[in-house]
Amino acid sequence: MNEENVVRCAGPTPGQPEGAGNRAPRQDDPLDAYSRAVITAAERVGPAVLSIEAHRGERRGTRGRGEPPRGSGSGFFFTPDGFALTNSHVVHRARHFSVSASDGRAADAELVGEDPDTDLAVLRVHAAPPAAAELGDSRSLRVGQLVIAIGNPYGFQNTVTAGVVSALGRSLRSVNGRLIDDVIQTDAALNPGNSGGPLVTADGRVVGVNTAVILPGQGLCFAVGINIARAVAAELIAHGRVRRARIGISGQNAPLPPTLARAHGLEPAAGVLVLGVEPDSPADWANVLPGDVIVAFDGRPVTGVDDLHRALLADRIGRPTGLTVLRGTDQKVLPITPQDPSAGRA
Repeated sequence: MNEENVVRCAGPTPGQPEGAGNRAPRQDDPLDAYSRAVITAAERVGPAVLSIEAHRGERRGTRGRGEPPRGSGSGFFFTPDGFALTNSHVVHRARHFSVSASDGRAADAELVGEDPDTDLAVLRVHAAPPAAAELGDSRSLRVGQLVIAIGNPYGFQNTVTAGVVSALGRSLRSVNGRLIDDVIQTDAALNPGNSGGPLVTADGRVVGVNTAVILPGQGLCFAVGINIARAVAAELIAHGRVRRARIGISGQNAPLPPTLARAHGLEPAAGVLVLGVEPDSPADWANVLPGDVIVAFDGRPVTGVDDLHRALLADRIGRPTGLTVLRGTDQKVLPITPQDPSAGRA
């Protein structure tokens, strides 16, 4: 990329003192304060940012053999012992990983675990990290707040872009169909290769993991909130996967007849229509039947599949609760105890 930044120096305008056009900006200049904030955040977090290459086949050898990287992206150290966060779509189905830090050091890494449902993954890097990023609190963000994205778009290491928080509490659909909640919308520019890099506040704390950009939208960029990422990372390190509760049904969103909804005080008038029940599953043991419409879980309304997914978190595993269904015109509360599967549907 051969670009030159040309600075043209003009003489003073008539009536302007000699040298007035070259004065340093005042310390209270708003643009200078903005610049200092971005510089401080980038210098603080930049050393923890990684460039990641994911290889599907064998590693490249010294003679150039082997399959080239199937994908590349960004990540960042978040612990001093070499654990790094990135996106699931950066590492998915790859067998080997190589990373490089901003200081030029390169190392191999192994996949600790990934969670496609939140597009997050954790790598363990086989080298001492030059720095570990400090994690912040995504709940403390405000719309309009300055944020900085750091990553490696198109292979250009430690590229910094800045913008503001455009919106909070967004939801994105993951590749597995689940909704990712607590998504941060920002206009800090992201490009291919930024995926997995940190979204940082002006004080140098990571508040999100950059994950997606909507094309051809301008300034529509998204990051998974660090509060979700912190919880997912803990599960991946402890278990190699994110445990989620399962009841063993297949279903779809379904509207309810208005008269039936009014009769049972259901608003909005919608639920999850049970299409099938897996044999020897919690739903089977609870006598859930195809044709039932799930309208509540543990007393909380369920108006669609997304509500049911949100309810089936790890803390529900092994805990007896009530599943409220409509069967014909009758409402029933069925006792059910969600399980922890290694795989399965909701």
